[in-house]
Amino acid sequence: MKIILIRILKIILRVIYAPLTLLKSKKRIVYLSRQSNEKSLDMRLLESAINEQCGEIQQVFRLRMLESGVAAKIKYAFGVIGDLYYLATSKLAIVDTYSLTVSCIHHRKSITIIQMWHALGATKKFGWQSIGTKEGRDEKLAKALSMHKNYDYVIAPSKETAKFYMEAFNVDESRIKICPLPRVDYITDGIAKTGEFYYNNPGASNKKVVLYVPTFRDREEYITQVLKTEFEDHEEFMLIISPHPLSKVKKDEKYLPNGDFSSIDLMKLADVVITDYSACAYEAALMMKPLYFFVPDYNEYQKDRGLNVNLYEEMPGAVFDDAQMLISSINNDEYDFNSLYIFKEKYVENVRTGNTDNLTKFIKELLGE
Repeated sequence: MKIILIRILKIILRVIYAPLTLLKSKKRIVYLSRQSNEKSLDMRLLESAINEQCGEIQQVFRLRMLESGVAAKIKYAFGVIGDLYYLATSKLAIVDTYSLTVSCIHHRKSITIIQMWHALGATKKFGWQSIGTKEGRDEKLAKALSMHKNYDYVIAPSKETAKFYMEAFNVDESRIKICPLPRVDYITDGIAKTGEFYYNNPGASNKKVVLYVPTFRDREEYITQVLKTEFEDHEEFMLIISPHPLSKVKKDEKYLPNGDFSSIDLMKLADVVITDYSACAYEAALMMKPLYFFVPDYNEYQKDRGLNVNLYEEMPGAVFDDAQMLISSINNDEYDFNSLYIFKEKYVENVRTGNTDNLTKFIKELLGE
């Protein structure tokens, strides 16, 4: 029944879209996302660079998360119709996740579609890589949704990551553009909100700040609680937990800092970063922060979802399934920065300032600027 409804929806979308293609297209970029209702850091940096270098190009942001409730779904549906209009009348579209209107419609040849994935890499399998797994899509449903179709280009941060993206998005090498995301410029600018952080959190000044950034998954709440329990006996640390934006786990105020800080801001000022299968590992690696992986469910996750990166092989000595041993390693202050450097260089190429400008230049070329 679900697949039949999807097919009917696709027909309706195409019927609505067809007359819109008769409208004249404009020198416009439309950004589409279901990740957030706000512009991502990558979008903000790219928007600013494009405005500075070619202000005559219009930029429109169509950003909406699908909320629960009938009223929210009706509002979302009307938003989809607006998306169709902008796709029909723009020269270029940028998406950072799966987009129904991008993948399910037969677009006019005058539009170029770029997938600028919202993560800086892919430790865990996703998209077409995870089809048929416990946490992945059903294959029939994925085909009905035309999952990840119609991309002219996919932005990848390295040749190694491009291999994963080619599988996940079902594209060949000719569709890959090697270019780290704009956020890399922000991550590597050497500027941290340290003063602001300690002003708002005076108790942190005499502690080692440990940031835990888990991915969104099953068992998340249990594993987080394991860390909380173990760190309670170690007053020398300030544990901060920055949950995934889509996490349904209730936030614990005890482990949230005072002040307005993004996860990247917190990474910049943290002494240690702990994660699991999250792509934030690449962000921490770019800062050359002591990076640890707490993965007590490693075997289960490999079975339920699948991994692109063998963490035990690539980050030896930094991967733990026991919280007590993890804390003991952090206390030893003996970290293998050489392995971290190799990890960073492998998965994010050409790490330097200018990534935003490189992507802007590519977009200008596509627009004939």
